[in-house]
Amino acid sequence: MSGRMIAGAGQRVAGGLADMQVPEHVAIIMDGNGRWAQKRGLPRSHGHRKGVEAVRAAVRAAGELGIKTLTLFSFSSENWTRPEAEVNELMGLLKLFIRRDLADLHKENVRVSIIGARHNIPSDILPLLEEAENLTRNNMDTRLVIAFNYGSRDEIVRAARKLAEQARDGDVDPDTISDDDFASALDTADWSDPDLIIRTSGEKRLSNFLLWQAAYAEFVFLDCLWPDFNKATLEQALAEYNNRSRRYGGLVAGAGA
Repeated sequence: MSGRMIAGAGQRVAGGLADMQVPEHVAIIMDGNGRWAQKRGLPRSHGHRKGVEAVRAAVRAAGELGIKTLTLFSFSSENWTRPEAEVNELMGLLKLFIRRDLADLHKENVRVSIIGARHNIPSDILPLLEEAENLTRNNMDTRLVIAFNYGSRDEIVRAARKLAEQARDGDVDPDTISDDDFASALDTADWSDPDLIIRTSGEKRLSNFLLWQAAYAEFVFLDCLWPDFNKATLEQALAEYNNRSRRYGGLVAGAGA
């Protein structure tokens, strides 16, 4: 089955979210580390370090709530333009996260997948990302997708280039290329589109994240800064998600336009 099928309703959970549907795929734009630190008179690096703790909390909460795929926007292709010291800090935190947390993720049966361009990833980072993927590729409980060196426009261009090369080589008839064919050339070809996209910090934009895949996602924008994100925050977003009526361009039976 194509990974491009719109995910069906996830499982129901008990407790504080009794009788609520849990989306199969949740994607999060983790925003607000710098502002969290600034509010406390701390360097931005402190916000990034605290943000790593929030990543751990989000992954743990996703597993507990039955979310099958969690995608985190960790580092965009535009983030390389930030000050060198900040980029180095972020790379160091990524290395530390993989070294400290990979074994636990593997033990918890979490599969790690990386999306984003790989040709220009630093040579000391790429092997760690590949190690995370290779070690966990047979795990089945939760898929943790890390968007690293990722930009959706770049992803779409790379997919178009791939299809153009296939057409040039006679492997694809341009007249028959479908939505599914195009989606299968994207980095996310092996799993479903997000049901819910969350952005923290109060900003209300996608920032070049999953532009194709977000076509029928629900959006929840939270005022909390990313370092303050926890299971209760995720449950708040799921509660709002459950108040939505997902129509995929059609109509709910008995509803007006």
